Amino acid sequence: MTVGGDGFAAVAGGPAPHIPVLSRQAIDFLKVKDGGVYIDATFGAGGYTRAILGAADCKVVAIDRDRQAIALGADLVAAANGRLTLVEERFSNLERIAHTAGFEAADGVVLDLGVSSMQLDEPARGFSFHNAGPLDMRMGASGPSAADVVAAASERDLADIIFTLGEERRSRAVARAIVKAREQTPITTTAALADIVASVVRAKLGDIHPATRTFQALRIFVNTELGELVDALVAGERILKPGGRLVAVSFHSLEDRIVKSFLSERAETRGGSRHAPEVKRLAPSLRVLTKRPVTADAEEVARNPRARSAKLRAAERTDAPAHTGNPSDLLPGLPALADVLRGR
Repeated sequence: MTVGGDGFAAVAGGPAPHIPVLSRQAIDFLKVKDGGVYIDATFGAGGYTRAILGAADCKVVAIDRDRQAIALGADLVAAANGRLTLVEERFSNLERIAHTAGFEAADGVVLDLGVSSMQLDEPARGFSFHNAGPLDMRMGASGPSAADVVAAASERDLADIIFTLGEERRSRAVARAIVKAREQTPITTTAALADIVASVVRAKLGDIHPATRTFQALRIFVNTELGELVDALVAGERILKPGGRLVAVSFHSLEDRIVKSFLSERAETRGGSRHAPEVKRLAPSLRVLTKRPVTADAEEVARNPRARSAKLRAAERTDAPAHTGNPSDLLPGLPALADVLRGR
């Protein structure tokens, strides 16, 4: 078995079917080494996992909540000859997953956030309005769908979700149109929702589709993506060895803001002041490696337009104890999914 070169091709018997955004930069920041243990928290089509396994004689714990991704990764697991553990789970549980796999600590954690190309390209998943399909949007195999949220949420909650997570300026008009339309007939398909949004959001020639921001907001909300991200960052901080690396690639301003704020907070010395001198100071648990986010160059954007919005941030674990508590203040002030489904 050979490693190195162009990734995991020598192990997997062929090139990866999907090249993740900023892959080379992510692998460089991880500093993959022989004997290391790495967590690919968002396996997808296995692009990062292939690259990590191809960079050194190491082991990878890969995670995805998408059952289809897990099934498609079976051949990669077999080809890795014991170096890859693939788990169907939410990445917020990455610390427990690594412990269950027999690893007390990791040398690196990588998160490739957002929706995958595989999910967008499958009409039955309901992530995209470009192909007619059920209004689903779930990354996992269970839980409420986007259709459930659209059917149950109040007009106010819909407007808040679409404005906050989709940054849609016409969110109130969109919410009003959805509520009016669902009074006549249930909204159960991507095409139906896209038409409703397009009736109130006008796009100029060359702009994104009028429904893009609304679909993005519903997907993030249905999958509790931002809460998952905060939990995964906290778990990553705990599981990393001193000197271990945390790398996150985001595609949405809210995701990037959360990653940036988390890394900055963990890298600062927090504690007492003249107003509260008794507060114990916390040593920095992370050292930020990217003063500014790393972005894709023109060549990568030309190959993959999705790379245009990608931002990579990285940090290195110090030998200080992990900070306690979950920084929920990083999350936008939206109601819980369960409350929205009850119509509050």
